[in-house]
Amino acid sequence: MQKQHGWLPTLLLSLMAQGVAMAESDPQTNSSSSQAETLSSVEVEESVEKAGTFSGSTAVISKDTLERDQVFTVNEALRKAPGVYVRDEEGFGLRPNIAFRGQNPFRSTKVLFLEDGIPFNFAPYGDNDIYYHPPIERYDGIEIYKGADLTQFGPQTINGAVNYLTPKVPATPGGFVSFTGGNRDYLNGHARYGGMAKNVHGLEAVGGVVDYIHKEGMANRDNTFAVVDDANLKSIIDFDARNRLTLRGDFYHQDEQGAAFGLTDAEYRKLGARYNPDKNANFTNDRWSTSATYEHSFNNDVTLETSFYWSAYERNWWRQQNEFPTENQCVSRGIPTYVQDRENGIPVDMDLCNYNSGRLRNYETWGVAPTLHAKHDLFGIESQLDAGLRAHFENQYRRMIRGSTADARDASNPNGGSYGQLTENNERFADAYSGFVQNKFIWNDWTFTPGVRVESVSYQRKNLLNGAQGQSSLTEILPSFAMTYAPIDSAELFFGIHRGFAPPRVEDAVYNDTGGSAEVGAEISWNTEFGVRARPVRGVKTELTYFHNDFDSLTVLGTVGGGTVPVAQGKALYEGIELMARADFGDVFNWTHNPYAQIAYMWLPTAETTAAFRCVPLSSGAYPASCPGGHVFGSAAGKRAPYAPESLLTATLGYSHPTGFDAHLEAAFVSEQYADFLNLDSGADHPNGPASSAALGGSYGKINDYVVVNFASSYKVRKDLTLFVSLKNMLDNTYITDRVRGIQSGMPRLVQAGFKYEF
Repeated sequence: MQKQHGWLPTLLLSLMAQGVAMAESDPQTNSSSSQAETLSSVEVEESVEKAGTFSGSTAVISKDTLERDQVFTVNEALRKAPGVYVRDEEGFGLRPNIAFRGQNPFRSTKVLFLEDGIPFNFAPYGDNDIYYHPPIERYDGIEIYKGADLTQFGPQTINGAVNYLTPKVPATPGGFVSFTGGNRDYLNGHARYGGMAKNVHGLEAVGGVVDYIHKEGMANRDNTFAVVDDANLKSIIDFDARNRLTLRGDFYHQDEQGAAFGLTDAEYRKLGARYNPDKNANFTNDRWSTSATYEHSFNNDVTLETSFYWSAYERNWWRQQNEFPTENQCVSRGIPTYVQDRENGIPVDMDLCNYNSGRLRNYETWGVAPTLHAKHDLFGIESQLDAGLRAHFENQYRRMIRGSTADARDASNPNGGSYGQLTENNERFADAYSGFVQNKFIWNDWTFTPGVRVESVSYQRKNLLNGAQGQSSLTEILPSFAMTYAPIDSAELFFGIHRGFAPPRVEDAVYNDTGGSAEVGAEISWNTEFGVRARPVRGVKTELTYFHNDFDSLTVLGTVGGGTVPVAQGKALYEGIELMARADFGDVFNWTHNPYAQIAYMWLPTAETTAAFRCVPLSSGAYPASCPGGHVFGSAAGKRAPYAPESLLTATLGYSHPTGFDAHLEAAFVSEQYADFLNLDSGADHPNGPASSAALGGSYGKINDYVVVNFASSYKVRKDLTLFVSLKNMLDNTYITDRVRGIQSGMPRLVQAGFKYEF
């Protein structure tokens, strides 16, 4: 029987009532709208872009916040919003692991990524793992959506979306150059320039902005170093007052020396968190992308916006260890005691393995999406209609090569013979057609927004090694409903419910060796939230949200909960509270000096598997040994989901002055969490025994709570020159972030300083 948690909604309703009562009692709540607009900006707030028009819970991380805090990675940025769990992997933010409201963050598979509202990832329908992420510095803001408004986007609507805002084209020509340097060989150079020109060859206005970033430095372990280059171009053509074309283009290159797997418990204790014997691992990314958005305004109330997008992405990852620290490829290749040495914390020379595994991926994605926005009163009620269609296509080309040298990069030897073996050669395709319609009815202080989205996806997979191929398809209808009530100017109540959806990957929907269809359907949930947004007094802003996400079908991929398991599906329930609050005391007390405080908090008392997760059988119909009885080892109803910490808190205390000075401390707290479905406190508690590989390999056991403290300060020396300094993990805490493929640790202390010159 499903647990009931009636006390939580009751508690939240009580808190909401108190918040509204505070706002009603404040004498400033009836001030004019112009006065309200002068309130100090809040670091996480409703956006004037897209989020400001949404009914559900949203957050915005502004350009000012990203610059003031000298944000180092997307992980650091997203921690500033409530309900978002980000887990460091390599320490440079190149492969972020992001999740919302208790979901497992592994490879960010449960998140929808957008850029200016356009699908961002290289294969959101067929393979939503995110192995690529551009430098966070090139964005002018981040919007986060978590409510029923997700129905406008898709395909991933189970929990949340991240929408990155590209730089706006400035009205007058100008730009900046900035440079940051620090320990661990860190360098970051950034240049941007743009502007608009009016009345050009019969066009009302033409303009653009170009942005280039180069950054490099050591990651979180020895024998790691990353180099990133990102060039971005955006152009606007205003044909006239009713027609605009926006063009975007981007090239990204990443070359990283780094390990894929983590450490055993003994290696972590004896050799330290930075130990990494895989000095020949290499990870390269190249991505080309372009998009075009044409906006036509029929009149002041009706606009048609049509976007086309295309990207080509290549990912080549070579590593001497495939996934886990105690895999035995090296045992027969040169180090007979390899597994025992790693389990006992004895250093190994992996070059003696004469082995290197290459996972080579190429993706091509394109699509077209027209969207209509219309204000109307067809039903006798002021209304706002949003409706759109999308045709989306993905091609994947995947190879796996087992090289027979420590630094192999191909299967062939130009001097004759062979370095290795081609073990995977696949082509995978996903074609998707979708559409949505939402209508917001506006009646006095109320809004009501019913909506529906339809997703239809077809998959095809070809195994070029044996000629097997197969296909499958699915169609889902996804309803939604949102409501808001604003009894006073300074407070708004909101409610939303929507059908969450995430399609399966191509490799999960179609078998590899036989071409048959696997028993993996879409992820399906009912997601409910209600909350209050309020400005109880001048200079104070709060948002409190209760959420209840009930999964009829939740997919977990191999290695996410201890050990290697195939894809599995089960039922789960996630329930909790999010709180965002900020106070600028300079505004509260009308001071010139501005001490400020901000918190982003999520409490997740319920993150429970309500039914055991069932493994997808092999093509033979049998289940692997890791799935006794057909279920994930250790999975059972009532267990807490792995990688679902009960509390997440980011708190900031700072001081700013109108002369251009700011200094603040930020502490990010993550409570303890389980790393496996067994809910083991320690790997030594594993049923296979404390001396087993499972117990010693680092993938099982609890991850202790940890705190990361950051400091940042900036000073505007003059109008065009700003100096800044920051300390990331200033206390140099050593802590575990992840046990998916063995133990991964967080980034060590980073000390950085730099300048920004504007012109």
